[in-house]
Amino acid sequence: MTDNELKELVASLAVSQAKTDAKFLETEDQMKRTDETLKRMGIHLGGITDNNGANTEDYFYNSLVDNPVLGGIKYDSIAKNFQIKSRRSQGEFDIVMFNGENVALIECKYKAHEKDVEKLIHKKVDSFKDLFPIYAKHKFYLGIASFSFYPELEELAKQNGVAILKQKGEVMEIEADNLKVY
Repeated sequence: MTDNELKELVASLAVSQAKTDAKFLETEDQMKRTDETLKRMGIHLGGITDNNGANTEDYFYNSLVDNPVLGGIKYDSIAKNFQIKSRRSQGEFDIVMFNGENVALIECKYKAHEKDVEKLIHKKVDSFKDLFPIYAKHKFYLGIASFSFYPELEELAKQNGVAILKQKGEVMEIEADNLKVY
């Protein structure tokens, strides 16, 4: 290879490298813009999810506040978005109803899933008793409130004695004939 051929090859490689670098920078800029868009969408979608959850809690709380009854048991007080943090634990409970000997824990989900019922049964009751030892001797009743149910979810709730609270037109319907003490 002659010196001129070598110079031409090096020059063409430099031009190709410059084009590749420019394309890379263009792609990198596009990726940054895409990342920024996805972050904004994530924040926006997260806001929608939070709003749906708050709307669900509001609907079922407002449906129960004037008539706090679950499974034929009348409650004296009702609380929404009941939260506590202690040095050893923390907990959030969507709707809690109390009377002298019973506590009802109602988990609200815009679209409930079987894992929500499992968590309610296996974690929420124990967490509540741990955070509020004054209620440890009370009878606990559970409910799952949602705008959307599917047959397997309803069956799981019924089999485990968990009340089903769902919207029915402008009225809420409660199925709690098989309510079980926890």
